[in-house]
Amino acid sequence: MTSASAAPIAAAPVVTVPIALGDRSYDIRIGDGLLDDPASWQGLPRAAVAAIVTNTTVAPLYAQRLAAALAPHYGRVLQIELPDGEAHKDWQTLDQIFSALLAASADRKTVLFALGGGVVGDMTGFAAASYMRGIPFVQVPTTLLAQVDSSVGGKTAINHPLGKNMIGAFYQPLRVLCDLAVLDTLPERELSAGLAEIIKYGPIADADFLGWIEDHLDALLARDRAAMAHAVRRSCEIKAWVVGQDEREGGLRAILNFGHTFGHAIEAGLGYGEWLHGEGVGCGMVMASDLSVRLGLMPPAFLDRMQRLVERARLPVRGPALGAERYLELMRVDKKAEGGEIRFVLIEQLGRAVMRAAPDALVRETLAAHAG
Repeated sequence: MTSASAAPIAAAPVVTVPIALGDRSYDIRIGDGLLDDPASWQGLPRAAVAAIVTNTTVAPLYAQRLAAALAPHYGRVLQIELPDGEAHKDWQTLDQIFSALLAASADRKTVLFALGGGVVGDMTGFAAASYMRGIPFVQVPTTLLAQVDSSVGGKTAINHPLGKNMIGAFYQPLRVLCDLAVLDTLPERELSAGLAEIIKYGPIADADFLGWIEDHLDALLARDRAAMAHAVRRSCEIKAWVVGQDEREGGLRAILNFGHTFGHAIEAGLGYGEWLHGEGVGCGMVMASDLSVRLGLMPPAFLDRMQRLVERARLPVRGPALGAERYLELMRVDKKAEGGEIRFVLIEQLGRAVMRAAPDALVRETLAAHAG
């Protein structure tokens, strides 16, 4: 892969990052004001019905603008408003989407538009994959985390009380539209959560990008538009490169889960909702960095570097006191586990990740150092 440049790239009106998946290929469009740009909606299927799936937080901000943009292209534009939060990423909330579509007599040509963060995007994608065995959908992510990670790559899912994202499907969108302007309304906590997913791309795939993030983190926290444009673009480029080689997570794509095994355990252990996903990932990256050091893959300085960066991003670096056995129990139902053996994404060289098991004794040492 090519490395990141040393300085921010000035935000262009629209930057396109392609996802190469044969007949399922699509573009990620990144720029300012994409919601109101007629070009954003060109080339999409036309239908009698379009449905905007959003939540109670995002709807008052952007649903009306999106509906106005879609109105010239669809006979009816429905709005399906879900409760906000990870705690609602479940069967009951998913069924609200199906019920609204059936009540509106939505057919197989109906297009869904996911307007929101990762929860809305995941549930809309899963609904699209399932309704009438598959209808088209478009991702319109409104959080930084969704723009750089969850909206890209076609992983859709809901949570189960026993594990995060355990029920879902691989189902690609027709397009991803990352309007940088919507990040201006993002709460500070959500901004930091998104930075966690940006940070992960450096250790796993691009050492130069990790250095760039360290140099420009203050600009990202201040929402500097040029810095944000470059961070979103580079993150999407890396994810597109990975997904293009391993769409269904048979091997390489698992590296995108750096920090997620620990992070998902935190989220599930707390019942989904107390910590944001990005907060779990941030803390999980510190834990995974610690484990990388304990296994002799990386020097201790790497852990110090990652912990400083995660702290600077205003993310937690110490997990909740769930107890080591509860952490291990939750991680054994992680999707990367095989035969009950936990497999972690670890760093073996800056810019290169590896997936491997670790002795429970070492995992307990990591948890003792970074949880409770």
